[in-house]
Amino acid sequence: MDIKTASALHRLRLVSGPEATSFLVLLVCSVLKRTTEFNAVPFMGAVHGFLFLLYVVFWLDAWKNAKWDVKTGVLFFVLSVVPLGGFYGDRKLKRAADDAVIASRARTEGTVGA
Repeated sequence: MDIKTASALHRLRLVSGPEATSFLVLLVCSVLKRTTEFNAVPFMGAVHGFLFLLYVVFWLDAWKNAKWDVKTGVLFFVLSVVPLGGFYGDRKLKRAADDAVIASRARTEGTVGA
């Protein structure tokens, strides 16, 4: 994995957690708006919208650099619109990054002839 691909995947990981968290907070704020006088939906909507746009930009960049197939690319987009999906996507990306580091180290140490 080259540095450009690793950076793109890292950026996507960095924004997936906060985006998923903001989505959950926005859902809670929506319920509170309808059940109490508390209304933080406009603020949380703006925060979540900004983080979602960042996610989409980083998702497109990761898709292009990592050369994902359509199935993988669509999976990571769907994970961004499903509650708790961003956390699963972050875990999946972390596992892939760890595997790439292990494979890279094995190649440099000469234990794998790939």
